[in-house]
Amino acid sequence: MTAQPEAPRRRGDKQRHAIVSAVRELLEETGVRWDDVLTQVGAYGDPGRDPRGWTVSVAWTAHVGDVVLDAVGGDDAADAEWHAVADLPDLAFDHNRIVSDALDRVQSI
Repeated sequence: MTAQPEAPRRRGDKQRHAIVSAVRELLEETGVRWDDVLTQVGAYGDPGRDPRGWTVSVAWTAHVGDVVLDAVGGDDAADAEWHAVADLPDLAFDHNRIVSDALDRVQSI
């Protein structure tokens, strides 16, 4: 079996706005501290999308420009790496769809 990159999973905090949770997860999972604009791409929760159980993921984009962001695995992420969109590794579950939706969203701005 080959390990595949995946988005972090976590139970939501019902007292916290989604964007606050996204910023927290980004910091906890990658060590990246982000205090600029995040744009929501969409929410993904189709039954069966994750064989480990029912999960809803909310995807976000950010324009980083020429900023170099160092990412390191943290919390429950063993590793974190940046990849060029044209050279992505195999992605888990429905993450190809999420990346495609993110690219569509970015190109529409």
